[in-house]
Amino acid sequence: MQGLDQKVDGMSQLLGQSIIVESRPGGAGGTVGGKFVASADPDGYTLLISQVGALTITPSLYRLEYDPLKDLMPTALVVQSPQILTVNAELPVHSLAELIAYAKANPGKVNFASAGIGTQPHLLGELLQLTAGVKLVHVPYRGSAPAIIDLVAGQVQMMFDSPSVLLPHIQSGKIHALAVTSDSRIAQLPEVPTVAEAGFPQLAATLWTGLLAPARTPEAIVAKINAAVNEGLKKPETLDALHKLGVDSKALTPQEFAAFMTAETHKWAEVVARAGVKGE
Repeated sequence: MQGLDQKVDGMSQLLGQSIIVESRPGGAGGTVGGKFVASADPDGYTLLISQVGALTITPSLYRLEYDPLKDLMPTALVVQSPQILTVNAELPVHSLAELIAYAKANPGKVNFASAGIGTQPHLLGELLQLTAGVKLVHVPYRGSAPAIIDLVAGQVQMMFDSPSVLLPHIQSGKIHALAVTSDSRIAQLPEVPTVAEAGFPQLAATLWTGLLAPARTPEAIVAKINAAVNEGLKKPETLDALHKLGVDSKALTPQEFAAFMTAETHKWAEVVARAGVKGE
Protein backbone atom coordinates (compact mmCIF):
# COMPACT_ATOMS: atom_id res chain seq x y z
CA MET A 1 0.00 0.00 0.00
CA GLN A 2 1.52 3.28 -1.09
CA GLY A 3 0.52 5.16 2.06
CA LEU A 4 2.11 2.54 4.29
CA ASP A 5 5.30 2.57 2.23
CA GLN A 6 5.53 6.32 2.73
CA LYS A 7 4.87 5.94 6.45
CA VAL A 8 7.75 3.45 6.75
CA ASP A 9 10.03 5.91 4.96
CA GLY A 10 8.92 8.67 7.30
CA MET A 11 9.49 6.53 10.39
CA SER A 12 12.96 5.62 9.14
CA GLN A 13 13.88 9.30 8.85
CA LEU A 14 12.40 10.22 12.23
CA LEU A 15 14.04 7.30 14.07
CA GLY A 16 17.35 7.52 12.23
CA GLN A 17 17.18 3.79 11.52
CA SER A 18 16.76 1.72 8.38
CA ILE A 19 13.50 -0.22 8.40
CA ILE A 20 13.21 -3.55 6.61
CA VAL A 21 9.72 -4.94 5.96
CA GLU A 22 9.68 -8.74 5.96
CA SER A 23 6.45 -10.51 4.98
CA ARG A 24 5.66 -13.72 6.86
CA PRO A 25 2.35 -14.99 5.39
CA GLY A 26 0.61 -18.24 6.22
CA GLY A 27 -0.65 -19.98 9.32
CA ALA A 28 -4.01 -19.61 11.01
CA GLY A 29 -5.32 -16.28 9.81
CA GLY A 30 -1.84 -15.01 8.96
CA THR A 31 -0.43 -15.32 12.48
CA VAL A 32 3.06 -16.58 11.63
CA GLY A 33 4.44 -13.05 11.89
CA GLY A 34 2.69 -12.57 15.22
CA LYS A 35 4.34 -15.63 16.72
CA PHE A 36 7.74 -14.51 15.43
CA VAL A 37 7.46 -11.05 16.98
CA ALA A 38 5.97 -12.35 20.23
CA SER A 39 9.10 -14.50 20.62
CA ALA A 40 11.57 -11.76 19.65
CA ASP A 41 13.80 -9.80 22.00
CA PRO A 42 11.89 -6.81 23.43
CA ASP A 43 14.45 -4.28 22.26
CA GLY A 44 12.35 -2.29 19.80
CA TYR A 45 14.13 -3.62 16.72
CA THR A 46 11.56 -6.28 15.80
CA LEU A 47 8.00 -5.06 15.30
CA LEU A 48 4.78 -6.49 13.91
CA ILE A 49 2.46 -4.71 11.52
CA SER A 50 -0.82 -6.58 11.33
CA GLN A 51 -4.56 -6.17 10.92
CA VAL A 52 -7.67 -6.54 13.03
CA GLY A 53 -8.30 -10.10 11.83
CA ALA A 54 -5.04 -11.68 12.93
CA LEU A 55 -4.88 -9.63 16.12
CA THR A 56 -8.44 -9.78 17.45
CA ILE A 57 -10.46 -12.40 15.53
CA THR A 58 -8.22 -15.42 14.99
CA PRO A 59 -7.65 -15.94 18.75
CA SER A 60 -11.34 -16.92 18.95
CA LEU A 61 -11.08 -19.28 15.98
CA TYR A 62 -7.75 -21.06 16.40
CA ARG A 63 -5.49 -22.37 19.14
CA LEU A 64 -2.54 -20.00 18.85
CA GLU A 65 0.89 -20.45 20.35
CA TYR A 66 0.78 -16.91 21.68
CA ASP A 67 -1.80 -14.48 23.03
CA PRO A 68 -1.86 -11.16 21.15
CA LEU A 69 -3.14 -9.33 24.23
CA LYS A 70 -0.46 -10.74 26.54
CA ASP A 71 2.53 -11.43 24.32
CA LEU A 72 2.45 -8.31 22.14
CA MET A 73 2.55 -4.65 23.14
CA PRO A 74 0.26 -2.33 21.13
CA THR A 75 2.48 0.50 19.97
CA ALA A 76 0.58 2.58 17.39
CA LEU A 77 -2.58 2.48 15.33
CA VAL A 78 -1.38 2.95 11.76
CA VAL A 79 -4.44 3.23 9.51
CA GLN A 80 -8.10 2.33 9.52
CA SER A 81 -10.71 1.94 6.82
CA PRO A 82 -14.48 1.60 6.92
CA GLN A 83 -16.21 -1.33 5.32
CA ILE A 84 -18.84 -0.67 2.67
CA LEU A 85 -21.97 -2.80 2.49
CA THR A 86 -22.57 -3.38 -1.21
CA VAL A 87 -25.04 -5.35 -3.30
CA ASN A 88 -25.17 -6.53 -6.89
CA ALA A 89 -26.75 -3.83 -9.08
CA GLU A 90 -29.56 -6.17 -10.15
CA LEU A 91 -30.78 -6.79 -6.59
CA PRO A 92 -33.97 -4.72 -6.15
CA VAL A 93 -32.83 -2.87 -3.01
CA HIS A 94 -31.49 0.65 -2.50
CA SER A 95 -31.01 0.85 1.26
CA LEU A 96 -30.08 -1.32 4.22
CA ALA A 97 -33.73 -1.37 5.31
CA GLU A 98 -34.78 -2.62 1.87
CA LEU A 99 -32.05 -5.28 1.92
CA ILE A 100 -33.28 -6.57 5.27
CA ALA A 101 -36.88 -6.59 4.06
CA TYR A 102 -35.82 -8.46 0.92
CA ALA A 103 -33.82 -11.00 2.95
CA LYS A 104 -36.77 -11.61 5.28
CA ALA A 105 -39.04 -12.17 2.31
CA ASN A 106 -36.48 -14.50 0.72
CA PRO A 107 -34.87 -16.41 3.61
CA GLY A 108 -31.70 -18.27 2.65
CA LYS A 109 -31.71 -16.84 -0.88
CA VAL A 110 -29.33 -13.95 -0.33
CA ASN A 111 -25.69 -15.05 -0.58
CA PHE A 112 -23.01 -12.83 0.95
CA ALA A 113 -19.40 -13.08 -0.07
CA SER A 114 -16.30 -12.53 2.03
CA ALA A 115 -12.54 -12.72 1.62
CA GLY A 116 -12.54 -15.84 3.81
CA ILE A 117 -13.82 -17.45 6.98
CA GLY A 118 -13.08 -15.36 10.06
CA THR A 119 -12.30 -12.15 8.18
CA GLN A 120 -13.93 -8.97 9.42
CA PRO A 121 -16.24 -8.79 6.35
CA HIS A 122 -17.41 -12.32 7.15
CA LEU A 123 -18.15 -11.45 10.77
CA LEU A 124 -19.96 -8.27 9.72
CA GLY A 125 -22.26 -10.42 7.60
CA GLU A 126 -22.84 -12.70 10.59
CA LEU A 127 -23.49 -9.69 12.81
CA LEU A 128 -26.01 -8.37 10.30
CA GLN A 129 -27.88 -11.67 10.51
CA LEU A 130 -27.84 -11.60 14.30
CA THR A 131 -28.97 -8.00 14.67
CA ALA A 132 -31.52 -7.90 11.84
CA GLY A 133 -32.95 -11.40 12.32
CA VAL A 134 -32.37 -12.47 8.72
CA LYS A 135 -31.04 -15.65 7.16
CA LEU A 136 -28.15 -15.18 4.74
CA VAL A 137 -25.82 -17.72 3.13
CA HIS A 138 -22.11 -17.12 3.58
CA VAL A 139 -19.89 -17.85 0.58
CA PRO A 140 -16.20 -17.57 1.56
CA TYR A 141 -13.53 -16.91 -1.06
CA ARG A 142 -9.75 -16.90 -0.97
CA GLY A 143 -9.37 -13.15 -1.00
CA SER A 144 -11.43 -10.16 -2.05
CA ALA A 145 -10.71 -10.23 -5.79
CA PRO A 146 -12.59 -13.45 -6.70
CA ALA A 147 -15.42 -12.49 -4.33
CA ILE A 148 -15.89 -9.14 -6.08
CA ILE A 149 -15.87 -10.82 -9.49
CA ASP A 150 -18.82 -12.98 -8.43
CA LEU A 151 -20.56 -10.03 -6.77
CA VAL A 152 -20.40 -8.04 -9.99
CA ALA A 153 -21.60 -11.09 -11.96
CA GLY A 154 -24.51 -11.70 -9.58
CA GLN A 155 -23.31 -15.09 -8.36
CA VAL A 156 -23.51 -13.60 -4.86
CA GLN A 157 -25.76 -10.73 -3.86
CA MET A 158 -23.96 -8.76 -1.14
CA MET A 159 -20.59 -8.14 0.41
CA PHE A 160 -18.78 -6.02 2.98
CA ASP A 161 -15.28 -4.87 2.08
CA SER A 162 -13.01 -1.83 2.06
CA PRO A 163 -13.22 1.23 -0.23
CA SER A 164 -9.85 0.46 -1.80
CA VAL A 165 -11.27 -2.62 -3.54
CA LEU A 166 -14.95 -1.69 -3.90
CA LEU A 167 -14.95 1.96 -4.99
CA PRO A 168 -14.07 1.35 -8.67
CA HIS A 169 -17.00 -1.05 -9.04
CA ILE A 170 -19.38 1.27 -7.16
CA GLN A 171 -18.36 4.20 -9.34
CA SER A 172 -18.90 2.14 -12.49
CA GLY A 173 -22.43 1.26 -11.35
CA LYS A 174 -21.78 -2.48 -11.30
CA ILE A 175 -22.55 -2.69 -7.59
CA HIS A 176 -24.47 -0.40 -5.25
CA ALA A 177 -23.30 0.90 -1.88
CA LEU A 178 -25.95 0.79 0.87
CA ALA A 179 -24.02 1.88 3.98
CA VAL A 180 -20.55 2.48 5.39
CA THR A 181 -19.46 1.09 8.75
CA SER A 182 -17.55 4.19 9.87
CA ASP A 183 -18.82 6.72 12.40
CA SER A 184 -19.23 9.33 9.67
CA ARG A 185 -19.83 9.30 5.93
CA ILE A 186 -16.80 9.03 3.68
CA ALA A 187 -15.76 11.73 1.22
CA GLN A 188 -15.81 9.37 -1.78
CA LEU A 189 -19.46 8.40 -1.15
CA PRO A 190 -21.06 11.40 0.59
CA GLU A 191 -24.59 10.25 -0.30
CA VAL A 192 -24.18 6.83 1.34
CA PRO A 193 -25.32 6.74 4.99
CA THR A 194 -23.45 5.21 7.88
CA VAL A 195 -24.79 2.02 9.43
CA ALA A 196 -25.83 4.06 12.46
CA GLU A 197 -27.81 6.43 10.26
CA ALA A 198 -29.40 3.36 8.67
CA GLY A 199 -30.51 2.14 12.09
CA PHE A 200 -27.81 -0.44 12.84
CA PRO A 201 -25.06 1.13 14.97
CA GLN A 202 -24.01 -2.40 16.03
CA LEU A 203 -22.40 -2.81 12.60
CA ALA A 204 -19.95 0.04 13.13
CA ALA A 205 -16.40 -1.22 12.53
CA THR A 206 -13.15 -0.36 10.81
CA LEU A 207 -10.56 -2.51 9.11
CA TRP A 208 -7.48 -1.31 10.94
CA THR A 209 -3.77 -1.96 10.88
CA GLY A 210 -1.56 -1.59 13.93
CA LEU A 211 2.09 -1.69 14.90
CA LEU A 212 3.04 -3.90 17.87
CA ALA A 213 6.20 -4.79 19.75
CA PRO A 214 7.05 -7.85 21.83
CA ALA A 215 5.67 -7.74 25.37
CA ARG A 216 8.05 -6.26 27.96
CA THR A 217 9.47 -3.78 25.47
CA PRO A 218 10.53 -0.76 27.57
CA GLU A 219 7.91 1.99 27.67
CA ALA A 220 10.44 4.60 26.52
CA ILE A 221 11.10 2.65 23.32
CA VAL A 222 7.39 2.15 22.68
CA ALA A 223 6.74 5.85 23.25
CA LYS A 224 9.50 6.81 20.80
CA ILE A 225 8.12 4.54 18.07
CA ASN A 226 4.57 5.77 18.74
CA ALA A 227 5.70 9.37 18.34
CA ALA A 228 7.42 8.58 15.04
CA VAL A 229 4.32 6.87 13.64
CA ASN A 230 2.02 9.68 14.73
CA GLU A 231 4.37 12.29 13.31
CA GLY A 232 4.39 10.38 10.03
CA LEU A 233 0.60 10.50 9.99
CA LYS A 234 0.76 14.28 9.65
CA LYS A 235 2.77 14.30 6.42
CA PRO A 236 0.65 15.67 3.54
CA GLU A 237 1.95 13.12 1.04
CA THR A 238 1.00 10.26 3.37
CA LEU A 239 -2.46 11.67 4.05
CA ASP A 240 -3.04 12.19 0.33
CA ALA A 241 -2.03 8.63 -0.55
CA LEU A 242 -4.26 7.19 2.17
CA HIS A 243 -7.21 9.38 1.20
CA LYS A 244 -7.06 8.11 -2.38
CA LEU A 245 -7.48 4.57 -1.02
CA GLY A 246 -10.42 5.51 1.19
CA VAL A 247 -8.23 5.02 4.26
CA ASP A 248 -7.61 7.40 7.14
CA SER A 249 -5.44 7.57 10.22
CA LYS A 250 -6.00 8.33 13.88
CA ALA A 251 -3.19 9.09 16.25
CA LEU A 252 -3.50 7.09 19.48
CA THR A 253 -1.17 6.69 22.43
CA PRO A 254 0.05 3.15 23.15
CA GLN A 255 -2.37 3.00 26.08
CA GLU A 256 -5.32 4.10 23.93
CA PHE A 257 -4.41 1.58 21.25
CA ALA A 258 -4.15 -1.20 23.86
CA ALA A 259 -7.63 -0.39 25.19
CA PHE A 260 -9.00 -0.25 21.65
CA MET A 261 -7.46 -3.63 20.75
CA THR A 262 -8.85 -5.23 23.92
CA ALA A 263 -12.34 -3.93 23.16
CA GLU A 264 -12.09 -5.21 19.59
CA THR A 265 -11.01 -8.66 20.80
CA HIS A 266 -14.02 -8.94 23.10
CA LYS A 267 -16.40 -7.62 20.43
CA TRP A 268 -15.42 -10.11 17.76
CA ALA A 269 -15.15 -13.01 20.22
CA GLU A 270 -18.81 -12.44 21.07
CA VAL A 271 -19.80 -12.43 17.40
CA VAL A 272 -17.83 -15.65 16.77
CA ALA A 273 -19.54 -17.33 19.74
CA ARG A 274 -23.06 -16.13 18.95
CA ALA A 275 -22.81 -17.03 15.26
CA GLY A 276 -21.04 -20.35 15.90
CA VAL A 277 -18.22 -19.53 13.47
CA LYS A 278 -15.54 -22.22 13.18
CA GLY A 279 -12.04 -21.81 11.79
CA GLU A 280 -11.01 -23.62 8.63
